[in-house]
Amino acid sequence: MPAPFILGFAVLGLLAGSAIAYVIGASAILTFVAAGRESFMAVLPQRLFSQLDSFAFLAMPLFIFAGDLMNRGGLASALIDFTMSFLGRLKGGLGHVNVATSVFFAGVSGSAVSDAAALGNSLVPEMQRRGYTLDYAAAITGASSIIGPIIPPSSILIFYGALMETNVTALFAAGIVPGLLLAVMLMAMNAYYAHRDNHPGGKDMEVPPFFRSFLKALPAMTLPVIILGGTLFGFMTPAEAAAMAVVAALMIGIGYGQLSLADIGASLQRTAVMLGGLFVILCAISTFSYLAALLQWPQAIKAVIEGWGLGPLQYLMLINVIFLGAGMVMDVKAAVALFAPIFVPVALAMGIDPVHLGIVICFNITIGLLSPPLGGVLLILATTVKMDYWRLMRATFPFFLAEVVLLLVLTFFPDLTLALPRLLGLAK
Repeated sequence: MPAPFILGFAVLGLLAGSAIAYVIGASAILTFVAAGRESFMAVLPQRLFSQLDSFAFLAMPLFIFAGDLMNRGGLASALIDFTMSFLGRLKGGLGHVNVATSVFFAGVSGSAVSDAAALGNSLVPEMQRRGYTLDYAAAITGASSIIGPIIPPSSILIFYGALMETNVTALFAAGIVPGLLLAVMLMAMNAYYAHRDNHPGGKDMEVPPFFRSFLKALPAMTLPVIILGGTLFGFMTPAEAAAMAVVAALMIGIGYGQLSLADIGASLQRTAVMLGGLFVILCAISTFSYLAALLQWPQAIKAVIEGWGLGPLQYLMLINVIFLGAGMVMDVKAAVALFAPIFVPVALAMGIDPVHLGIVICFNITIGLLSPPLGGVLLILATTVKMDYWRLMRATFPFFLAEVVLLLVLTFFPDLTLALPRLLGLAK
């Protein structure tokens, strides 16, 4: 069975709308047969179980559950009111509020799509009511939601760490500075657009009382501090921190009076569905990775790279191109699981720091959520705010380009990501 046939089968499956896990799994099985390696499929069940049998994966469903509880429990509105109380009177204040809320929200949900959905429902209509165009309100919301998967706790960092056996706590520490740099960059862009386009804002802007909004948002804001402090200083493992996040999310949501038993049940159901889909993808990718190891694809890639004469920096740039392209058409975790086992071992053999590499890859693939044709954040925002997808894509394009520039900065200057992990003794 020739390779073009299998590739054509995979492409047709994707175009027909088949789930990517089924397409990858079926293509891998066909390749086993085509390569004459059917006998090796006998150990696939053991291989799949060992891939999923990782303690680090335990944290991921708990953080997903905690983030969904926070979404339903009134966290977003509390954080919006608080950031509005001290940023709302600036020129373009609601744009700054949008970014700052994403920073706070990132410390709880760790999900760009959850952030985009929450702020798309609450902040975008408020920005429109106060005089912002729908295009700009949706664009700044989408751009700032990318902060979610970078500032810990982050499900994609947990996923990458478990998959590639990289210290998750070190990845958490390494994600803080890039996430804050992204927030500063977006605030600077918002300030520029606010003065260029005369966005609303000023001393006469009505804002919530500072102390009242601060007290209401305080429980939500202390949660990321507890989680990060516990993990970075060794008091808790990521899984223990995730369990604490669930308990705190329940208490905060009930305390706000916006979390019912029905909400908790719906949140559990959504977490189970997301987790089931994720593990199906992991099984398919594990099959593909096993095949790649048998056929020695990483070694072949290494030989090609050596033939090209690429150094570590040049290879990182090649990885950026590959993952940026993958993020445009694939689910974030599926793209990481599919390509990381093939390209990461070569990078590590070249001496690239595993923590820096993990942040570059995760930041890269997350940007794909903001890029066509299948950007997850664009899709959820277009649906949430009832806006044409391609119109939204055009509005977010300047922010997408700025985030790509920041990716290049992080690639060329690894100390930006490694300074904090080194300070905490988590990286060399």
